[in-house]
Amino acid sequence: MSESAPTNEASVTKSAGSGAPAVAGASVAGLEFLRQYAGRFLVFEGPDGSGKSTQFRRLGQALSALNIAHATVREPGGTVTGEAIRTVLLDKANTSMTTRAEMMLYMASRAELVERVIFPALRRGELVMADRFVASTLAYQGAAGGLPSADIAAVARVATRGLMPDLHLLFDLDADAAAKRLSPLLDRMEAKGREFHMKVRQGYLEQAKQDPRRFALIDASREPDAVWSQVVRTLRERAESLPSKLQLS
Repeated sequence: MSESAPTNEASVTKSAGSGAPAVAGASVAGLEFLRQYAGRFLVFEGPDGSGKSTQFRRLGQALSALNIAHATVREPGGTVTGEAIRTVLLDKANTSMTTRAEMMLYMASRAELVERVIFPALRRGELVMADRFVASTLAYQGAAGGLPSADIAAVARVATRGLMPDLHLLFDLDADAAAKRLSPLLDRMEAKGREFHMKVRQGYLEQAKQDPRRFALIDASREPDAVWSQVVRTLRERAESLPSKLQLS
């Protein structure tokens, strides 16, 4: 799971823009509706190779151009402790790690990220964008790894203090197509094989089926510009029906 946000540490962006600046070759005119996501938690999910991180960066660029305050974080990582955990998790030398230990390490990184970065940003009224969150653990260590989803959910409640994303953008792509997009220098999670990654995809799709209010499916098989258009359309449509904001203490 090495597809990630562009920086090792969480970042907060408050860049000013003017007129209708260009973002990745396209205008951000018509994206003012994104201001409705202030104080919201948006998560990009999907299998390795789905291209979600490309769209993650593109949305971040649009928010900066529109001068919309936001924080971008990646998992695992985003804090000093989280980055150290990330190194352990993705190191191909750690082949003997059990799935349960793997899950607990992801949750430890997540707990640090929520406490130190995500909650403070939400309290400031910023849009928080995460490249992966609990849905990844349910798909990778749960559906594909064999851990009961109830066990994962129980640990997640402690690690995240009950925080749930307002919306998951799930970038869906079949395992064979995703594999063709990956670098030949695979990390430990990417190298788990076709059958594992097929189960990951099904785990994601099952989550989306069970919670359609908080998941939106994005067809990641298309060209990046077409995927971006669907991302924008989806965000515009969902902006009016977001769940009630979590009351943060």
